[in-house]
Amino acid sequence: MAKKMEKMRVDLEVITDQHKKFKLMADTNANELKVVDIRETSSMMEAQIIIGRTGEREKLLASLSESVTGGMTILPIYGIGGLGKTTLAKMVYNSNQFKDYSQVWVYVPQIFDLKKIGNSVISQLSEKESRYTGVQMIQSSLSKLLADKKIFIVLDDLWEDMESHLDSLKAMLRVGKGSKVVVIVTTRDEGIAKKMSTIEPHKLAPLTGDMCWSIIEQKCDFESRLDKEELEQIGMEITMKYKGVALAAQSLGHMLHSVTFGEWESVRNSHIWDVARL
Repeated sequence: MAKKMEKMRVDLEVITDQHKKFKLMADTNANELKVVDIRETSSMMEAQIIIGRTGEREKLLASLSESVTGGMTILPIYGIGGLGKTTLAKMVYNSNQFKDYSQVWVYVPQIFDLKKIGNSVISQLSEKESRYTGVQMIQSSLSKLLADKKIFIVLDDLWEDMESHLDSLKAMLRVGKGSKVVVIVTTRDEGIAKKMSTIEPHKLAPLTGDMCWSIIEQKCDFESRLDKEELEQIGMEITMKYKGVALAAQSLGHMLHSVTFGEWESVRNSHIWDVARL
């Protein structure tokens, strides 16, 4: 159990540290701050049911349906780390609404690199690796690949806030003549969301206590426990300690799998929650 508690403490520290680093970057050029990417994402969805975000997915799909006409549409999703922005982006990405679009998923490096982003888009659209070294070559290639096409792009975890860099990013994706480009951007920062958006950004709210408890139940296989009636109150008390952060609920659910009643009490009374001051 001690090892599980330590892992949970580390998970909470990662969420908190990522949030603090993002606050630091509000006053620091991303290229001046060396941050190690620890959680690169992809568009792949887990087989398990996603809890608490179905209504928001439908809201985003409706917003895009009303807004997408031609040219480029950018819808940012913003909120603190661990809330489920990437999960919500995946839910939109994997919906039937954009199945007739060519689809691209880009995990954006914390140290902003326009050429890396451009090459990633080209590689996925052309299905062969792109290693262009110049912005002009990237834009020339994209203008051909995007022309008269319908493209759906997710830019996941954008940290860069320098307006000139964001303008260059938008310009790079707008080069295809006659194209219809839909972009979902996830970011922790409202300012970045507003700079990138062409339609109203979506602020992702924390999950409710009941939603977080449902995640814990799912991850720890709660329904199979013989002592679940005694544990439920303890579980709800634990749930209230971490402010509706989905990633923390998932980590906690994994930690509580197959542990004793006394160990649940130890988690409730633990000081590991003191690190999660978001």
